[in-house]
Amino acid sequence: MTGRVMIFAPTPLLTVTIDQPSDAPELHLHPGGQGVWQARMVLSLGVDVVLCAALGGEVGQVLQPLLVSEGVDLKVVARDSGGTGGYVHDRREGTRQEIVDVIGQPLSRHELDELYNLALGEGLRAPVSVLSGPNHPSLVPADLYRRFAADLGANGGRVVVDLCGEHLAAVLESGVFFLKVSHEELIADGRADGDDEEELTRAMYDLHASGAENVVVSRADKPALALVDGEVFEVRMPRLEAADPRGAGDSMTAGVAAVVARGGDVRTAIRTGAAAGALNVTRHGLGTGRLDSINGLVDRVRLEPAGSRPQERTTPDELAQRAGGR
Repeated sequence: MTGRVMIFAPTPLLTVTIDQPSDAPELHLHPGGQGVWQARMVLSLGVDVVLCAALGGEVGQVLQPLLVSEGVDLKVVARDSGGTGGYVHDRREGTRQEIVDVIGQPLSRHELDELYNLALGEGLRAPVSVLSGPNHPSLVPADLYRRFAADLGANGGRVVVDLCGEHLAAVLESGVFFLKVSHEELIADGRADGDDEEELTRAMYDLHASGAENVVVSRADKPALALVDGEVFEVRMPRLEAADPRGAGDSMTAGVAAVVARGGDVRTAIRTGAAAGALNVTRHGLGTGRLDSINGLVDRVRLEPAGSRPQERTTPDELAQRAGGR
């Protein structure tokens, strides 16, 4: 493996899924949560991962060996109060039915301090850090993400995020190398008034002016939009039939982080991320995918200028002026 990615995963989950692909039901226990799914895909792409998390209680005791078995370099802060969450899903009828969802408890001030110091130290030793969101906004304060982005960026690290709401606003204050966000999240946050391409493009310029160097906006079944070097592109790729639509966004973010950690350029990183996301939805395991299959699909992903007319390259200063003048 080459490269290294630090993934900040403050609140991983224990996922329990009941499935029945044949006559007898099956029970599947796996680590989950945004950061875990991202880590799984980064590993699938041949890049080392150090995963920084807080674990506690009975659920945490079960999760720790499961995380180690994933192949990540696990760094853990032990939670005094327990609080690790999880969910149980029933997939016997072909679609996921939620039986229970336990979000866990907010991290205490002591736990936050310990986790911050742990993850910062690891992030300073990695070329790329992914700041994954908590599985509920109330569990980790947004300002912690602002501090992370500031400290890592000031020391030469590249920060990759897939966040929304107040946690997104916080990291934009410090600046990030790459931001992935969905069009639904932009609308919910009041950053876009609708899902048409012109409105989402305007929102992407605003995000750049606010602190995101590169931006990708996923659009469900439509091609994602990417803002790179002042140009907006549609991310075009072959359609694949989905077995489980969840996890495409996390796989895309992971693909970008993996390529950048190996020294690759942003456009190749986005194409790889798109391929990883597309392959992930053809599988039932979130954040999973074969490296050879992903590599085989990368060449079929194209970045095409968005809109009907070719776009001129725009400098960062011009982007800021455009966003500020609306």
